[in-house]
Amino acid sequence: MLPEQEELLPPYDGIKLTDVRIVKSDKDAAEAMTALMAADVLGFDTESKPTFLKGELSTGPHLVQLATDDCAYLFQIGAMPAVAVLKAVLESTAVLKVGFGLSDDVKRLRAKLGIETGNVLDLSTALRKNERNTLGAKTAVARFFGKKLQKSKKITTTNWALPRLSEKQILYAADDAHVALKIYRRWRLDQAAE
Repeated sequence: MLPEQEELLPPYDGIKLTDVRIVKSDKDAAEAMTALMAADVLGFDTESKPTFLKGELSTGPHLVQLATDDCAYLFQIGAMPAVAVLKAVLESTAVLKVGFGLSDDVKRLRAKLGIETGNVLDLSTALRKNERNTLGAKTAVARFFGKKLQKSKKITTTNWALPRLSEKQILYAADDAHVALKIYRRWRLDQAAE
């Protein structure tokens, strides 16, 4: 599908705010751990505060997003209970983590938090159908659901290190992880039907 064709598609309805959990307390972390470790597959992504100066190094990730079929969990890095849960979930080989363009995410998690992610599938390359270029979430949503994923450049380049994220940031981040899981499920369903 050509980019101009994607523009004409109806908008993708993302995850609802009521289905997003921001992990802040020990109780939140325990609930997240239970839900995430019970899943067979999770949507996965990270966000980092953007760098604008040449040579400036990223201090990210500042936010890690993990999504089950029903809920997205947002972990702001710096909140202590979050790191133990992230380490357990991301290093687990029993739970598959899926997302788009994950090589930087994996490198940054290793460098900043010492997390060695296990059992990760990068949909950017897995979903390619004899195409040379990697596939992004927007194109995948158009291909699998016939919808247009809204990706605001304004939100993408916001400060993800803020202690309090805006509602738009929360929804954007949650959608990134949740849509990856939904696309993975649809892709596997399509493969089984072939």
